[in-house]
Amino acid sequence: MPSPLARYNHALEHLGFHSDEAQRQAVMALQNCYAELHASPARAPLGVYLWGPVGRGKTWLMDQFQQCLEVPSRRQHFHHFMQWVHRRLFELSGTPAPLQALAAGLADEVRVLCFDELFVNDIGDAIILGGLFQALFSHNVVLVATSNQPPDQLYADGFNRERFLPAIAALNANMQVVAVAGEQDHRQHPGRAHTRYWVRAAGQASVMGEQFQQLSAGQSVSSAPVSLEHRSIAVVRHSPSVLWCRFADLCLQPLAASDYIALCDRFQALLISDVPRLGSPPRPSRIARGTEDGVERVVAGDRVLPALSVHDDAVRRFIALVDECYDRHVPLYLEAEVELTALYTEGALTFAFRRTLSRLQEMQLERFVTRDLPTAR
Repeated sequence: MPSPLARYNHALEHLGFHSDEAQRQAVMALQNCYAELHASPARAPLGVYLWGPVGRGKTWLMDQFQQCLEVPSRRQHFHHFMQWVHRRLFELSGTPAPLQALAAGLADEVRVLCFDELFVNDIGDAIILGGLFQALFSHNVVLVATSNQPPDQLYADGFNRERFLPAIAALNANMQVVAVAGEQDHRQHPGRAHTRYWVRAAGQASVMGEQFQQLSAGQSVSSAPVSLEHRSIAVVRHSPSVLWCRFADLCLQPLAASDYIALCDRFQALLISDVPRLGSPPRPSRIARGTEDGVERVVAGDRVLPALSVHDDAVRRFIALVDECYDRHVPLYLEAEVELTALYTEGALTFAFRRTLSRLQEMQLERFVTRDLPTAR
């Protein structure tokens, strides 16, 4: 089985990859972890935490590492992992030290956990992870992760962030933190175009009907709502393999990452029409008070809420949807009122949307649906 370094060199020599010093440093960290894992079955080496801007190859490098492993491993998008954690903790209700029990069970199944897009913005997840990471490391589970932020910046402005500090300490102590911050966005390298994003001007006919017809050729078509586990979604049309919805039906409704996971489980392509311009100026910050009738700002119980923009709740859902489609190789066809680069240029989620924009740009290339899918071992 080729090593991570051998796979990287092969990509440089035969697949048209561009040499990148930041990537090579990441590859060497992964190579050392790989070698130690196979040299000493009883010893847990340091894991690897790859962080940096979008499009620097972090996910590809991690996937190559995981596909080389000859020890039991699991690779998951972090959304999927946290969904599993919440479900497992519910099943362990009443068990003493449930996080230790969860970690012990996981350690019996895998030696290496690979997380893509480690990102924390929920207080419930932050509290759980404070103990879970420590429990996993205590059971000699090796973590390899990608993120746009270094550990010290995770959940940076989160409520009760002190509850997450043990998780940060555990990551820094048990993982080699490597910045993958080369100058190139490798997703932007030329490739054969395959348009999946259109701008629809006022009064102009939509292209989505034709796209849906082509993608659903020979299949039965319905306009009935699509049922998920806890809700139903209004659609324009759907076939067994293709879903066409309006933006409002997928992103203005109270859907969660688990709903987008379910949609990608069921459909091979998603079409979204009527996508508005998503960016707008942030609204003034507000004070969340510890009591309902507080009329003066006090030290205890007050916190400043994020200065979100008008569309940012919908934008968070849209980001989660794009992440899921990208990770699962489900092409996303969009028809919007503005150009792709103008979709979100102002607002509190500008940093988070950079990854989304980069992924949508790669979706405009034919190679998007031919990328190697990650595997489990």
